[in-house]
Amino acid sequence: MNATQVIVVGSCNRDYAWRCEHFPQPGETRRALDFFSGAGGKGYNQAVACRRQDVATCLIAALGEDDSAVLTQRNAAQEQLDARWQIVPGERSGSACVLIDARGQNQIVVDLAANERLSAAHVKAQQTTFTTAQVVLTQLESDLAPVRAALVLARNHGALALLNPAPVRPELDDALLSACDVLIPNETEFATLLQRFAGLGIAADQLATLADAELTALAAHLPVASVVITLGSAGCFIAHNGREWRGDDAASYRAASTPARVRDTTGAGDTFCGALAAAHARSPDAPLSICIAHANRCAALSTERDGAASAAPRWSEVAQRYGTLIA
Repeated sequence: MNATQVIVVGSCNRDYAWRCEHFPQPGETRRALDFFSGAGGKGYNQAVACRRQDVATCLIAALGEDDSAVLTQRNAAQEQLDARWQIVPGERSGSACVLIDARGQNQIVVDLAANERLSAAHVKAQQTTFTTAQVVLTQLESDLAPVRAALVLARNHGALALLNPAPVRPELDDALLSACDVLIPNETEFATLLQRFAGLGIAADQLATLADAELTALAAHLPVASVVITLGSAGCFIAHNGREWRGDDAASYRAASTPARVRDTTGAGDTFCGALAAAHARSPDAPLSICIAHANRCAALSTERDGAASAAPRWSEVAQRYGTLIA
C-alpha cells in the first residue's frame, strides 16, 4: 500500500443486524425478515468508507481476545486496511445489536467492550504513520485519551483533524473540541453539544427548519473552527466560525442531500465522514463544499444497501452513478 493518506482512530465492533417490518414494542417478540452480521463500529465503518474511495487508510483500534477479533481482522485485511490493532488481554471485542424497520430506520445497542480500552500510548506508538497523513478522523466510541492523542498528532504533523462527536460523552470538554479543525455532528449530537457547552435547549428535530442565520449563531457557541451538521434528508449545514473557510465561498451555507432509494440508513453517517476524509485526501485544495458534495453522494448510495461498512460504495461506483467532483 502507498503511504498513509488518512488515519482513522476509533472503534471496531461485530454487528448483528435484524430487519423487521416494525420495531417491537416493549415485551413484544417480532419475527425478523432477514439477518446479517459483519465487522462494524464507527471507526471501522469510517475507515472502510475511506479506503473504498481508493485512499490509503490506516485504522487504529482495539479488539478483545475472542473469535470476533479473528473475524474482524480477516475482514479488515480483505478491505486492504492498514490496521494497527491493540489486542486487549481477557477482554471481549465490541458488539452491536442493530434493528432495521421497513422504512430503513434503525435502533442500535452497542457494547463497547475492548473499544474503551484503546490507549493513548497505542496511538502515540503509531506516530511515524502520522507524518504522511493528510487527514486524521476520530469519533467518541473510545476513551477520550486516545482521541486527544490523535488530534494532537494531527495538529503536530499538519493533517486536517476531523471529529465525529458520536456518541457525546459526559467527559467531553472545550479543549478536545477546539483541538479539531472540523466537527461533524448529526442533529441530535449538535443539540446535545449546545445544551452542554452553551446551556441552550434546542430540539434536534427542529434544527433543519431554522433559518441559516440562526444555525450560524448556534454553531458559533462551539469552540471549533468549522462545523458540518448532518441533517439526514435535509442535507447538511456548514458554518465556519473564523477567518478560515476551507476554500468555501461563504462562511455558512447549506448542502443538499443526494436522492436515494432508502433501504437501510445504518452507517450512512459513518460513510459520510469516511468519504469526506477521503475527498480531502484525494484533492487537498478542493473547497470543503466539494468534499461534502462527494460525501453526500457516498452516503446516499450506502442507504440503498444493507449493513454499515459493507454498504459503503467504492470510488468507481460513485463515479459511474454521479460522475466525479474531485480528482
